[in-house]
Amino acid sequence: MAKKNVNDNVIAQNRKARFNYNIIDTYEAGIALTGTEIKSVRAGQITISDGFVTVHNKTALLTNVHISTYAQGNQFNVDPLRTRQLLLHKREIVALEKAVQESGITIVPLKVYMKHGFAKVLIGIGQGKKKYDKREDIKRRDQERELGRRLKH
Repeated sequence: MAKKNVNDNVIAQNRKARFNYNIIDTYEAGIALTGTEIKSVRAGQITISDGFVTVHNKTALLTNVHISTYAQGNQFNVDPLRTRQLLLHKREIVALEKAVQESGITIVPLKVYMKHGFAKVLIGIGQGKKKYDKREDIKRRDQERELGRRLKH
C-alpha cells in the first residue's frame, strides 16, 4: 500500500511565514479542539495567517487562529478566535520556550493538515527577515522562474 504524503491532506497553509521568517526548526503538534471546531477544520474553515504560538505555564498555546463557527453547531459553537492548546511532548515545549527567549525569534504555524483523522499543525521557529533578505528572495525566485521559462522554450 502506498504511503500517504502529508501534503495530500493540507487544509490551510501560511505562505507568508516562509517569506517573513527564516524557519530554523519545525515541530508537528496536535490541536485540542471541540467537536464543532474539528468539523469546521475538516470543512476547511480555518485561517492561520495571523496566528502565533506562545508558551505559558509549560503549555504551548496557539493564538489568533480563526476557526469559523460550524453552521449546524448551534449552542456547541465556541469563540472563533479562542486560544487553543497545542499537544506537544514536554521536551519539545522546553525547547520552544528556550528558543523564544532569544531576541527576534517567534513561533508561527506553517500549515494545518489531517493525519489519521486528527488535526495537526506544523509549527516553525522563525527568525524575522530584514527587508533586504526579502528582496533577495524575490530576486532569486524571479531568476529561477525566468530560467525555467527559457529551458521550457
